Amino acid sequence: MAELANCPRCNALFMKGPVKVCRDCVKQEEEDFQTVYSFVRQKKNRTATVSDIVRETGVEEYKIREFVKAKRLHPAKFPGLAYSCKKCGADIKEGQLCDGCTGKLQADMQKQEEINEIAEKNKKEDAGQVTYYSVKRNNR
Repeated sequence: MAELANCPRCNALFMKGPVKVCRDCVKQEEEDFQTVYSFVRQKKNRTATVSDIVRETGVEEYKIREFVKAKRLHPAKFPGLAYSCKKCGADIKEGQLCDGCTGKLQADMQKQEEINEIAEKNKKEDAGQVTYYSVKRNNR
């Protein structure tokens, strides 16, 4: 069900549904996409970077990166395009994390698994042992 909300881009009121911005901003976004797409389709601009596109078209960098992230512009066709890694901000062409962050995350997960295995092993070893304590009483 749609609810009344303010557009996060222009602060206008609109009925929020599947689209998260107002109709005017959707229209502006589509115009920006067409501007960027027509620019990069030209043979001489196929290898343009995001900063080149911003400079030549006037479309904001975050919008261009969102077009790439949403796969409206494919880095396979336009090799100069990329978007940011969610963790470190490095330019990537697919996924959520760059190779460095992915490798670090996998290494951290491996270390945690090793720690869990050692803890489980120690728990099993401790379960088989019974410890008795003696109390020494003073005789008076």
